[in-house]
Amino acid sequence: MTQSRTHTCNELRLADAGKSVTLVGWYENLRRVSKNLGFLILRDFYGTTQIVIETEEMMDQISGVNTESTLSVSGVVRERSSKNPNLPTGEIEVVPEKIEILGKCIYNELPFEINRSKEADENTRLKYRYLDLRNPAVKEKIVLRCNVVAELRRSMMEHGFLEITTPILTCSSPEGARDYLVPSRNHPGKFYALPQAPQQFKQLLMTSGFDRYFQIAPCFRDEDARADRSPGEFYQLDMEMAFASQEDVFAVLEDVLPPVFEKFGTYKKASTAPFTRISYRDAMEKYGTDKPDLRIDLTVQDATACMADCGFGPFEGNVVKAVVVDGFKGTRKVIDKLMADVEVQAGSKGYWFKVDESGALSGGIAKFLQERAEDVKTALGLKPGDFVGVCAGKKLAAQKTAGVLRKYLGAASEGHMRTDCYEFCWIVDFPMYEIGEESGELEFCHNPFSMPQGGLDALENKDPLDIYAYQYDLVCNGVELSSGAVRNHDPEIMVKAFQLVGLGEDDVKAKFPAMYNAFCYGAPPHAGIAPGVDRMVMLLAGEDSIREIIPFPMNKTAQDVMMGAPSAVDPKQLSDVHIQLDLPKKEEA
Repeated sequence: MTQSRTHTCNELRLADAGKSVTLVGWYENLRRVSKNLGFLILRDFYGTTQIVIETEEMMDQISGVNTESTLSVSGVVRERSSKNPNLPTGEIEVVPEKIEILGKCIYNELPFEINRSKEADENTRLKYRYLDLRNPAVKEKIVLRCNVVAELRRSMMEHGFLEITTPILTCSSPEGARDYLVPSRNHPGKFYALPQAPQQFKQLLMTSGFDRYFQIAPCFRDEDARADRSPGEFYQLDMEMAFASQEDVFAVLEDVLPPVFEKFGTYKKASTAPFTRISYRDAMEKYGTDKPDLRIDLTVQDATACMADCGFGPFEGNVVKAVVVDGFKGTRKVIDKLMADVEVQAGSKGYWFKVDESGALSGGIAKFLQERAEDVKTALGLKPGDFVGVCAGKKLAAQKTAGVLRKYLGAASEGHMRTDCYEFCWIVDFPMYEIGEESGELEFCHNPFSMPQGGLDALENKDPLDIYAYQYDLVCNGVELSSGAVRNHDPEIMVKAFQLVGLGEDDVKAKFPAMYNAFCYGAPPHAGIAPGVDRMVMLLAGEDSIREIIPFPMNKTAQDVMMGAPSAVDPKQLSDVHIQLDLPKKEEA
């Protein structure tokens, strides 16, 4: 038995006619014409080739073989009488002299048709991911990921960065999400944690004297899945620069990312340096989100002064926001569907009215605005034919709902959203602190290791809610690719920053002992960022779900249905790591 091949299934051309070749691959299908004539499609990683079976003996041999078995086919290349211009190998076929079965598929039926696997239920696809990946349309996303990572790595090294790997087993630390814990066998009752990000290690590298670090870093967070977030683990282009400012970080990514997006993206146009910069507060006010899609030319307007006391119940005592769209052609059915979608995503209702050709307000909530129609039109700059989406609530809630309205209206309105480019922007000047929605107490708004603007003086003399951080997000087409910051490298400032959220110096030393101690030995100013590789590839591939570009993703409930993880383990394994289970009791029927 031999598994060697002379060519791939995407390689042979008309110039190869007459050659003796050996191909290997998967038996995709067989079109049987008669007992001694059939057309077999052989598929490998690279493509497909037609195999023409012309003997009864060989037809008998293949008839007992299930599709998706692996075959070795040796024979002679010849010109096809009926060519297929849609295939690279469409001008040739191979007449086999020998067919060898290398690996049998023992099942008569597959869980889904390979070339239509994306139509199957997601859990079925993930359970049989090794079959799903045979689909060229699925496989190409993984190839894209490989090529993007290789290009990122090449570009970072050209920019003088060293690729340095950081530990996977580390200590638990409060970095915003739940840790995955790993029990220690040799240290009873103690646990390692898988890193949520290499945050502390890369800062320690800067303190160690390294100038520019990067890695394609695995990160582990026990959080719920979203379309743009993979539960469990994900990868990011992690980078850090010593003696660097925000501007230095921006300059690197503005140089590295656009060529990658132009080379590998569904769209071949991307923002060039410098990317648009928007303050966090301006982004929330103008776009209703801190990750605005700048392909949409619509903006959010404040309509509180002219609408809050119009007599419409949901507006009373609330902030009112409006999004004006000219040339909106949506039917009432389209409008109702759009408003329903807004409510589902935002958790708050959207409302609407329009200006008819005579200049009168009509439809939706127009009846509540009639007495102040002229004031409304003047305040919002309305003209005949304009459509207005409206929402209300406390300031932040109203902003966020307006952001969702803007997104849906932009996508549904002709001429208000470009669909042929990647539009980057920086969101800057994030608040250092915020009041937590659940705790009601002062919390870090983003990374606790960010340097406050104004340094120690700001921490000592300003209202915490008025302090900005050297914190920045990179956004592309409405997707947050990354958060980054100029780091807090001064132990005195670090302690004061944590004191404001109720953690004393002893707490800081206990939670971040290595960083605190290292900073006491003369740390350089440093800054960094970590664009998500998975989100980046998702955008490049034009996919809506991040799971499409990960070779073996978990499902929405953080389960690996193919491997059966998470799973129960042998009691002895638990005993070895000194763990006794205390499972919740099952409810009685």
